[in-house]
Formats: sequence, C-alpha cells, structure tokens
Amino acid sequence: MDQLTLQLGDRVAAGGDALGRLPDGRVVFCEGGLPGETVRIELVAQRRDFARARVVAVDGPSPERVVAPCPHARAGCGGCQWQHLAVDAQLRHKVEVVADSWRRLARMEPPGGPPPRQVDPGGYRTTLRLAVDGDGRPAYRHRHSNGTVAPDHCLVAHPLLEELISGVRLRPGRPPERPAGRGRGQRDPRAPEIGLRVGVAGGERLVVPSGGAVVVEAPVDAVVVGPKTEAHLHEDVGGRRWQVGGRSFFQSGPQAAGLLAETVSAAAGPLAASDTLVDLYAGVGLLGGVAAARAGCRLVAVESSPGAAADAAANLADLDAEVFAGEVEVWEPVPADVVIADPARSGLGRAGVAAVASTGAGRVVLVSCDPASCARDAALLRDAGYGATSMAILDLFPHTFHMEVVTAFERP
Repeated sequence: MDQLTLQLGDRVAAGGDALGRLPDGRVVFCEGGLPGETVRIELVAQRRDFARARVVAVDGPSPERVVAPCPHARAGCGGCQWQHLAVDAQLRHKVEVVADSWRRLARMEPPGGPPPRQVDPGGYRTTLRLAVDGDGRPAYRHRHSNGTVAPDHCLVAHPLLEELISGVRLRPGRPPERPAGRGRGQRDPRAPEIGLRVGVAGGERLVVPSGGAVVVEAPVDAVVVGPKTEAHLHEDVGGRRWQVGGRSFFQSGPQAAGLLAETVSAAAGPLAASDTLVDLYAGVGLLGGVAAARAGCRLVAVESSPGAAADAAANLADLDAEVFAGEVEVWEPVPADVVIADPARSGLGRAGVAAVASTGAGRVVLVSCDPASCARDAALLRDAGYGATSMAILDLFPHTFHMEVVTAFERP
C-alpha cells in the first residue's frame, strides 16, 4: 500500500486519532500519530469528505511522544491506545477534545471548573473484559487484526486482577444463537469472552464467561459466575461499602469510583436534609448514595438493570432511599431539588432530558463518558432551560482516550 508523508495538525479527535489533511484537502484521522508530528501513513479507509489512516513511521516526533511502557502495547495489544503519549499530556488532550466537541456540536463554550484530575496510571483497573485465544488464555484483541495478545503482565491491571489473568484457562462451549440484525463489522457477541473482576476491599475474584466460553481452570478462590449463579464483590468508596454484582457496572476501579463520586457530590452543591435527590441511571447506587448519605436527604434511584437495581437496594437500605428498577423513559418523575444523571455512552438524548426537566430540579449534574454525547446533551439541556455552570474533566482510564466529564447545570 502506498505511503504518504504528512505534517499533522495541532489536536486529536474524540477517538484518540491525530488530525491531518490529505493533498486533496480531506481531513484524515491518523491512528498512532500525535499533534505536530511529521509522519508516514497508509490509508485504511476513504470516504468522500474524510479518510482514516495508520501511522507506519514517525519522521519528526512530538516532544510528548514516549516509548510505550508495556511490551504488549508495543506488540500490538489494543487495550491501551495512548501509551505512546506521555501520561501528563494525556489529560491535557482530553480537555481539548471536550472543548472542541462543545464548540462544534453544542455551539457554545464549555464552562470553567476545577482543574482536571487523573487516577494513578498503573494498576488502576479492577475489571477487564477479554477475548480468548487459541490456547484458552484470556487475551486482549490485537489493534489491527482479528488476532489476540495474551499478556503475562498488564500495566493497568490491579495485582489481584493480574494474577487472575494468568490463572484462568477456558475452552469454547456451545455458542448462543446468532442475534438478528448484527451489522457488518460489528464484533460477534457469540465469540467466547471472559470478564475478570476483583474487589479490592473484600478480596473477591470473579470470573464471568460469555459467548459460550467455559472455564476449565481458575484459582481456587475465584468464583465462576454462570447463567444461574450470582456472586458479588465489595469496594469501599466515599466512606461506605458497596456491593457490586458480577454483571453490574462499576467504574474502572475504587480509585476512579472515589474520584468520580467526590466530583459529583461537589457539583451537586450543598444538600439539605429536606431535599430530594434523584439519581438516574444509578447503577449500584454509588453516585447518589454518597451524596445522599452525607446530606441525610431523600434519594430516588432509577436503574434499568435488574441486577444493578438489586445491588442498589442493598447498598441504600440504611438511607431514606427508593429504588425504581426500570427504564428512565417509563419512570414517573417526582419533584426533585437535584438530579444526577449518568447515562450510557449514547447520552441522555431527548427522552432523558425530558425526564430530568419533568422533575423541576433546579440543578442537574450530568456525568458523560463520551465528549460528543456530552455536547449534544448540553445543547438539549440548554433548550430545556438549563445553563451549564461548571465542568470537571476526569481521566479514569489513563493510557486510553476515554474520559469522564462531570457538568453542572442550573435552571433559574
């Protein structure tokens, strides 16, 4: 394939690629490049108004470029996309990505706020979802192929989790039926996968196979979570202990969960004991639970996953709390003073914003894991009468392009 030499621009896109321009004027997203570099690229996809490429050589490196600290990343592991970018520069670029998304998609400037913060970049993850290689080992997917990379060491995995990666062996079982309507290029959900989870506070280690994977070997203390069995891990965050089911969502680790809960509570502002706090997309109840426990106020948590809702009910049992197990769109809104919303990557959307506005809350705290959906939701909240007053950007996934954005909105 022909190679081109380009001078890259001054920013990265939301997906982590550096931006450049082809000789014909089209924007090109360059995987593996950094702003300001002179690189040689090969095109991997072309459209009428943009293209995608991979960097095959760096002729003029950025001062922010480093040698990836993990040998598996250097060998093509797709788990960490930004190990070639200095850790202290990763957070700055994430801040710029968020600002760019707001300017382009919401047509407004992001509000100010506290300085961006980052968790420790090593050993922070307590949950991983991995593929299974031909020898039955948990493995990361290769960046540029259908192959896998089985790590004997993982830079971002907590020590309890790292031991689990090397101690589990699997074999393919009977896969589930192929789901209808799976689009071309999407990962086949029937492919064997393995979820590995540990609880730092409780010391639990869970193995959660899917896609027909069957566990044939695991450490004696590990609990295998099957279709008809459930197990829990426990973490200490915000002065409370949290139960997390084997299939319930939690943050990348307790350090990330603590930083996010602290930031959300600060964005929610002072709460009185007479206030009502609504926590939409509540998961196991973490964000609303930390804030409500400190204020002693009433809490209404809404969560669609039955398992996570059950965890939330257990976690919030000592509070003045009600848990609604169902979709936000079918929940009957109640009057609230503050709403916390932590939707999926697709964001609140119109239905979610309508639910928020129906509570009449004067303050909303939006937690976004995607800068584009954050900007779109900000525009929808603006149209519903809410103005953005502060923003905090958190790097809970160092060495990747992922981020969390906590934005506070107020309605006069």
